[in-house]
Amino acid sequence: MKALILAAGYATRLYPLTESVAKPLLTIGGRPMVDHILDPIREADPVELHVVTNSKFASAFSEWAPADVTVHDDGTTSENDRLGAIGDLRFVLDRAGIDDDWLVVAGDNLFDYSLGDYVRWWRSKGVASAVALYEHPDLELVKQYGVVALDERERVVSFIEKPPDPASNLAATACYLFHREHLKLVATYLDEGNVPDQPGRFVEWLHRRASVYGYRFRGEWLDIGDRAQLLEADNRARTRAGLSPRAEYAPG
Repeated sequence: MKALILAAGYATRLYPLTESVAKPLLTIGGRPMVDHILDPIREADPVELHVVTNSKFASAFSEWAPADVTVHDDGTTSENDRLGAIGDLRFVLDRAGIDDDWLVVAGDNLFDYSLGDYVRWWRSKGVASAVALYEHPDLELVKQYGVVALDERERVVSFIEKPPDPASNLAATACYLFHREHLKLVATYLDEGNVPDQPGRFVEWLHRRASVYGYRFRGEWLDIGDRAQLLEADNRARTRAGLSPRAEYAPG
């Protein structure tokens, strides 16, 4: 199994913070956000670690990257030419030329559950892919995510991206396990002209063609999309590290 962190977005909603710093490199509790993602990925014991970013921030990620992490520059420079998350997945698959299973995590997706447990659960499903699911307490926020329904075997039977009226609070998080056979369909998905951004769109398409399962996890999860979520994540991490919480987010 290989692991990929998606970090090629431009995070314009967080400007001016992210005009000169990539969102995954913003500090959370005194450490880069991406470190908080890399730690649980390492516990899942992937054979290789990859990060995909854009040309604007590629040098910063190269400076950050530990020796065992490969950084891929997707060649884009702005919102106008970005590949999108699914486009970036295809870019890395083509560039790496690796026929293997992949753990794919968004670079702004913070959680405290065990990825090792998630991987072991997924491997029991045979030739299948999987998405991590969070029972979100706020139905208004659920509207921002993919809403999932499962059958009695935990297989995904419905996946609706950003529904205006969610049928449940079971939200898809940006943490996926893709079987190598299913990753061959990424090119098919994109060549059909489907939306290249939001990796959940690929899962929404994939579950109608292959086995995709939903992993319900317990614990904390934060998708860092705005300043309020960034401040909440920072203060949670600061509290765990014995630091004082802050009223307003500031790097460092």
